[in-house]
Amino acid sequence: MKRVTFFSLIFIGFFGITKAQVNDPILLNVAGENVTKTEFLNVYQKNNVKGEVMNRKSLEDYLDLYINFKLKVKEAEEQKLDTFTSFKTELAGYRKQLAQPYLTDKEVDDKLIKEAYERSQWDMRASHILLKVDKNATPEDTLAAYKKIMKIRDRIIKGEPFDKVAKETSEDPSARDRDDPTSKTNIKGNGGDLGYFSVLDMIYPFENGAYNTKVGNISMPIRTDYGYHLIKVTSKKPAMGKVTVAHIFVSMPKDAKIEDLGNYKTKIDEAYTKLQKGAKFEDVVKDYSDDKGSASKGGVLPSFGVNRMVPEFIDAIAKLNNIGDYSQPVQTSYGWHIIKLVDRKPIKSFDDEKAQLKSRIIKDSRSNKSIESVINRIKKDYNLKEFPETLKDFYAVIDTSIFDGKWDVQKAQKLSKTMFTLGPKTITQTDFAHFLASKQAKRPKMSIPPYVNDRYKIFVDDYCKNYEDGKLEEKYPEFKSLMKEYRDGIMLFELTDKKVWSKAIQDTNGLKDFYENHKKNYMWEVRLDASIYTCNNSEIADNARKLLKDVDKGKITENDVLKKINTDTIPSMKIEHKLFLKKENPMIDSVKWSKGVSNNISKDKKIVFVVVHKVVEPEPKQIKEAKGLITADYQNFLEKEWIDQLRKKYTYTVNKDVFESLLK
Repeated sequence: MKRVTFFSLIFIGFFGITKAQVNDPILLNVAGENVTKTEFLNVYQKNNVKGEVMNRKSLEDYLDLYINFKLKVKEAEEQKLDTFTSFKTELAGYRKQLAQPYLTDKEVDDKLIKEAYERSQWDMRASHILLKVDKNATPEDTLAAYKKIMKIRDRIIKGEPFDKVAKETSEDPSARDRDDPTSKTNIKGNGGDLGYFSVLDMIYPFENGAYNTKVGNISMPIRTDYGYHLIKVTSKKPAMGKVTVAHIFVSMPKDAKIEDLGNYKTKIDEAYTKLQKGAKFEDVVKDYSDDKGSASKGGVLPSFGVNRMVPEFIDAIAKLNNIGDYSQPVQTSYGWHIIKLVDRKPIKSFDDEKAQLKSRIIKDSRSNKSIESVINRIKKDYNLKEFPETLKDFYAVIDTSIFDGKWDVQKAQKLSKTMFTLGPKTITQTDFAHFLASKQAKRPKMSIPPYVNDRYKIFVDDYCKNYEDGKLEEKYPEFKSLMKEYRDGIMLFELTDKKVWSKAIQDTNGLKDFYENHKKNYMWEVRLDASIYTCNNSEIADNARKLLKDVDKGKITENDVLKKINTDTIPSMKIEHKLFLKKENPMIDSVKWSKGVSNNISKDKKIVFVVVHKVVEPEPKQIKEAKGLITADYQNFLEKEWIDQLRKKYTYTVNKDVFESLLK
């Protein structure tokens, strides 16, 4: 049995949140563990998925199952299955997943999803200027970069063209002309133009800057991990969604001479003229397109979103209103195109897009907003108190060896002051020093103070999350209950597999003995030993009937009949000989179940007759004929036997008065 399937049975059957109640009577005691009336009712009602009326029989049946469950858990605990490394690792994995909702802010998550959906309704085109600043730069370096980019912004505000300033000042190399080392040609700079993009195409701070800036305006400096950006929004239009297009492409070499450019324009104009005169798009593609990859498919390209093509291409598609429309010749940096709209899939409804957006947001940096919200709440709830002056002591003991992963924690052995307190916990410089040592790795060198400050923030945030994580069972009874169910479920799976499932498969002697003692439970019904002869025509059928006389005398076999009839490479007759059950084959059901040969029957332009050899009375199936069913029954037998042993090994009592009160 698969573990997931087993867990679903366990949790449908036994998961419930126990709410402590005053004077909640004890209904059941299993191996020393009490189960209250309320606890039992909760799990019973959780299991009653069909909404059946609660009556004596249903309660008694479920109580019996619940006692078995508790006995199995007790046996798993006795065998210390919860101490195995594999068990601890698996449970820790489940716990991490189950704890996730408690360590994120659902309200923030919902806002992020709604924000992302609203932004997905629009396609943005923007240009930027980048000044690189390390995310851990000193305040002095950060301020200097900010002042520098503000001066650049002033130039644009005063009237200088954005693309000109971008080529002169941006540290994004794509802004200016540059040599292509692979083709030894010159690549034309984009002047900062990033083309079209939509939500989740850019890092979150940049996306915020773009969507919050009006078309034609210049943003204030936007800080990202890469540095400072100035953003100019050049277009904002309703989302294109996903499109499929076909194109006719006339390539234009990057090093093409000015005097040759007219030839490429002439070729695309010829293609366009043919379309205008009624030529099929696919035919013109074959004759004119230089995109050999798509030419064999009628010019059709794989579906794409707005961020996958150059702006000129996207702008041309935006003008195509109907499926089948095609554009006038469009020039891009690659050459000339005629674009035909094949399909368009607009943005779906919020309900349809929600799950996918949530999945993408989890992998995006914006998900940190939810985590940050929770950390801030934890700091407030447990009264975080920091002593920032203690951080400066590390500036003197940390050296550049930490960037090679070789810093010795002993260099901080004299540091022992309290760095912060969280609830009753006191965290010292010694704790932080060991954190630094354990997390060091080879990385680019940087100034020590910003590095230490960044590590300290991570240290505090991690400690807060771990502290809250460790208190989930204490704070949330439903989480504690769920973790117990997973704990019990993992142990029960391993123990049941050992005692029942795998044992039934591996214990071949036990399976054989079980079969011998219960073989009457696996009986065949009355069957007919018969052969169905299917012949291409009546002449072949007659010849086969004649040969059957020799078969009856034992001179030849049915295989010999086949060989004598099928002398050509294409068989003219086939024979199906087996034991048939009633209602298994219409042809068998149509003949008399007694030894002999039936009349000819016309079917699907062929001649068919049946040779009845004998009627086989009911008899036990062999193990191999019913192994799946026998194995399943053997597993049930082993489980019943195991439960009988557990009921003898452990004590259990039911308070009858409390049970009777359930019926009232």
